Amino acid sequence: MSYAIDPELVPWLDMLPKVALTDYESLVAARNQRSELNHLMPTYEPTNPIDVRDTTVPGPSDAPDVPVRIYTPANRTEALPGLVYIHGGGFVLGDLDMFHAHVLKLADELGIVIVSVDYRLAPEHPFPAPVEDCYAALQWVAAKADELGIDPKRIGIGGESAGGGLSAGTALLARDRGGPELCFQYLGIPELDDRLDTESMRDYVDTPLWHRPNAIYSWTSYLGADAGDDVSPYAAPSRATDLKGLPPAFVTTCQYDPLRDEGIEYARRLAHAGVPTELRHYPGTFHGSGFVESAAITKRMFADEVEALRRGLRV
Repeated sequence: MSYAIDPELVPWLDMLPKVALTDYESLVAARNQRSELNHLMPTYEPTNPIDVRDTTVPGPSDAPDVPVRIYTPANRTEALPGLVYIHGGGFVLGDLDMFHAHVLKLADELGIVIVSVDYRLAPEHPFPAPVEDCYAALQWVAAKADELGIDPKRIGIGGESAGGGLSAGTALLARDRGGPELCFQYLGIPELDDRLDTESMRDYVDTPLWHRPNAIYSWTSYLGADAGDDVSPYAAPSRATDLKGLPPAFVTTCQYDPLRDEGIEYARRLAHAGVPTELRHYPGTFHGSGFVESAAITKRMFADEVEALRRGLRV
């Protein structure tokens, strides 16, 4: 299928990594490629001093501690908003370094404290391990808010791709378990629906970076033995029957992304449930096109993300 991709993105298509996930062997190769490319990822020099430190937080019951990376504006004089950030990677790829420059830029632009979560990956650690790691990190941030210099009334959660799906799942857990209280959720190009039956998911079998075959492997790996008709909404938030009482949301989608329609539908359902929700759809883009930072559409996407977080966290 041919796609009317934004002209500024087209020259980069051959330079972006080719990810084809079909089995565990191909996943290992993709992870190795990702590791080898870490030094090629965009770098960012903050305008303001940001303290960055790695630590671990208590994991879920009977599970290992969860590695996190904490970004703190060095010259803060009062409690700041806090954001629990969850990286993408289809539940099977990614780490703290993959989105380091992006998170550092957010902390610099917004002047907020960000805690980035290095959750366990599938298929070695299928659901519920990843989302429970994210929830454990959220609990820790809320419990340590004073120590971290965070205003406990201004804690949000967010991420992109699988990170967007895990953010939505963690928000559902926080609501249903009685906390911690969230003031905002940022769901960037989120992976939400294991049923793989939207129009965009059925048709986009050869789109750049992410396509239906990768989505099939992603969900099969994440759900493991839990795959079936009774999949938990904490794994696949699109399956949640009740979205009332969730924090305000900002949802983004890309035109040539198999995840497009599930993101749009989730935003619609959030709005219908009375959740203040904003949806931004970007023409000519594909899943992961945000890596092309020089494109005007990418700059607009980042500016929208910053502004949404500024409003949602009341910066």
